[in-house]
Amino acid sequence: MLFTNLPMCQFINVPIIFSRQKYWYNVILIDCYIISIFAIKNFSVLKVFKNFTDYSSQKPLALSLGMFDGVHLGHKSIIDELIKVGTDNNLETAILTFWPHPRFVFNPNEDLKLLNTLEEKKQLIEKYRIDHLFLKEFDEEFRNLTGEEFVRQILIDKLNVKYLIIGYDHSFGKNKSGNFDLLVKLSKELDFKVEQMEAINIHENNISSTKVRNALLTGNITEANEMLGYPYSVSGTVVHGKKIGRTIGYPTANIDTESLKLLPKKGAYIVEVSVKGQQYKGMLSIGTNPTVNGEKLTVEVYILDFDEDIYGEKITVGFRDFLHDEIKFEGLEKLIERLDEDKRLTEEFNF
Repeated sequence: MLFTNLPMCQFINVPIIFSRQKYWYNVILIDCYIISIFAIKNFSVLKVFKNFTDYSSQKPLALSLGMFDGVHLGHKSIIDELIKVGTDNNLETAILTFWPHPRFVFNPNEDLKLLNTLEEKKQLIEKYRIDHLFLKEFDEEFRNLTGEEFVRQILIDKLNVKYLIIGYDHSFGKNKSGNFDLLVKLSKELDFKVEQMEAINIHENNISSTKVRNALLTGNITEANEMLGYPYSVSGTVVHGKKIGRTIGYPTANIDTESLKLLPKKGAYIVEVSVKGQQYKGMLSIGTNPTVNGEKLTVEVYILDFDEDIYGEKITVGFRDFLHDEIKFEGLEKLIERLDEDKRLTEEFNF
């Protein structure tokens, strides 16, 4: 029976969760009664564990481990293989990573900034339909496990890993005693398969989180985004600033970002702004506002074709192109001239 011509008929998409899978259903409503439903797409619902003892499953795992900072195209190649292996072998998929970064433990005085906040990393991994994410604290007990102890006590005894995928340069365990050769040796004894992925290259260079960071710190947004496979973004809450921008026709939203999040080099950028569920073009500045004798580093964005009060709102900016380095102008007139030119370039930029 067809209901498409009935006046009170509606078609809506709603998410319904069965077990650990989330399905989107097309629901036919007539006078608020559900007449029929049929699935149109399914997504995996990511389960996050901070403690191995909280995890239990009847299915063994296909798993990869590493920091996955940035979840760049190199990581995506691992995830794609992980999903394929899981599907082919009836295994659930999992990623084991660490939070905070182990380098904070080994080098507490290092000013390391990360490509992803924890929430961003979760969202990126969930987008790729991974079943489980293990966020292990890199504590004293864990850091003293040898590579072999880690495989036996964690991967096999606690997580029941049957297929392990690692990156081309990955090592693990105390003194980096765990590597691909050790995994091949143990796989025969402990009955699991192991695979080492090859490096993913762009412009004949291996992709790595370090190279993405370096590209961002030199203002090479195009290169960074190519390695990531998506526009690098920064999120935060809109807070009050000095409100100088509104006096010269360019009111900006000041973004309070997370302290561990990497900011690209000082300068001006073309960005895509996400606020209140809508997308806009924007001009973003990272710097100290030297023209008006500023001292504190700020992140400010002028949103084109936008005039709303968004103090306290969550805002996300996706970096699309670098405009120029931070400049100290002779006065506000010169600053306005440059802003006018930046606006023209932003308006012409094809997202």
